[in-house]
Amino acid sequence: MSTLECISPIDGSVFATRETLTQAQAREAADRARLAQQVWAARPLQERIDLVMAGVAAIGAMNDEIVPELAHMMGRPIRYGGEFGGFNERASHMAEIAAEGLAEIEVGEDATFKRYIKRVPHGVVFVVAPWNYPYMTAINTVAPALIAGNTVMLKHATQTLLVGERMARAFHAAGVPEDVFQNVFLDHDTTSALIADRAFDFVNFTGSVGGGQAMERAAAGTFTGVGTELGGKDPGYVMEDADLDAAVDTLIDGAMFNSGQCCCGIERIYVHESLYDAFVEKAVAVVRGYTLGNPLDPETTIGPMANVRFAREVRDQIDEALAAGATAHIETMAADDGGAYLTPQILTNVSHEMRVMRDESFGPVVGIMKVRDDAEAVALMNDSEFGLTASLWTADVARAQEVGDQIETGTVFMNRADYLDPGLCWTGCKNTGRGGGLSLIGYHNLTRPKSYHLKKVTS
Repeated sequence: MSTLECISPIDGSVFATRETLTQAQAREAADRARLAQQVWAARPLQERIDLVMAGVAAIGAMNDEIVPELAHMMGRPIRYGGEFGGFNERASHMAEIAAEGLAEIEVGEDATFKRYIKRVPHGVVFVVAPWNYPYMTAINTVAPALIAGNTVMLKHATQTLLVGERMARAFHAAGVPEDVFQNVFLDHDTTSALIADRAFDFVNFTGSVGGGQAMERAAAGTFTGVGTELGGKDPGYVMEDADLDAAVDTLIDGAMFNSGQCCCGIERIYVHESLYDAFVEKAVAVVRGYTLGNPLDPETTIGPMANVRFAREVRDQIDEALAAGATAHIETMAADDGGAYLTPQILTNVSHEMRVMRDESFGPVVGIMKVRDDAEAVALMNDSEFGLTASLWTADVARAQEVGDQIETGTVFMNRADYLDPGLCWTGCKNTGRGGGLSLIGYHNLTRPKSYHLKKVTS
């Protein structure tokens, strides 16, 4: 047993502590989840939907408490109101499409045979959720997994230690049985041991590349499915016919919102040479208008990064780029303390030789490069070990489709960025991971196909 500590980025104080389960306690929790699963799956689909959505509504009722709690734990300014809008949108969509997503596939029936494919739950689903959008990322899997008839064990990142407790409290109050949805505090060794011991039937992990590799190593040889969403280095490409003002506003917001700590945040921007100077000028003006400060202050528009070590990595990338010839456009802000409070930065004169254009930054910095044409932009966008989203800016839908077909990515956006549409599959390629959440495909990944070949006549 060990102690987990959430260190608040606001002032470096310990905001919350929790004791981890021992391996024996964790195994007992997984066994309870397995015993509860068949009874839960036997409930009518609509009953499961209603209970899950009642749990979602109970989270909404807590929002006034959740918003400042998130500010304390990971630094997001209270002015943005928390995550309930997206949390509710995603769960509601998955509830609406559940009957379709879980429907039997009719293959054919005549006087001799009846053939069909059912979607049956995996069993116990283990969800490891990150701190950057702790409610929305968790509900992506928790809601459809429960609706599909799985039981769920949720492990949240230490930085947002209290989120899983709140979710469990809300869902239990709404009537979801305690063993059907459990929040657990686990250390890395216990987590790996449970996976290796086949305590779970499916693992969904959102986090770092190293964390995803650890999950896959733990599952090796168990045939347990592992779905991962890992790093990103998402590009934006502004073509010569783009709406310049809209492109600047959306891409810079996509790079800086949540202090740049977004899975699908914009981390590099390529602009056609005809718009480049105007884009940079407008982008710099937007960022200079930000107010860096305490996230509990309603005037703050950009808060601290969630942890000093995250900010240190961003500062290192910026310093290395400047030493290699990059130009920084944002003067150090008054609240920048050299720790978690970090001045958002725009860099030009950058290249892919610099880590800031290659490695995941996950912070409020973006490099902007000039390009001649689509071919150069595509080559640069694909020059990455990651592939989550790409944002294309043009008035020409056909051109966006053509360019999008050439990009190694999970989602292609046109004239928008940094948004997760629950009707579309949330997926990635390369070191961003594999699998797919939300949409009808989300249900396919949280269930397994089971075929029925029923012969009616034997003579």
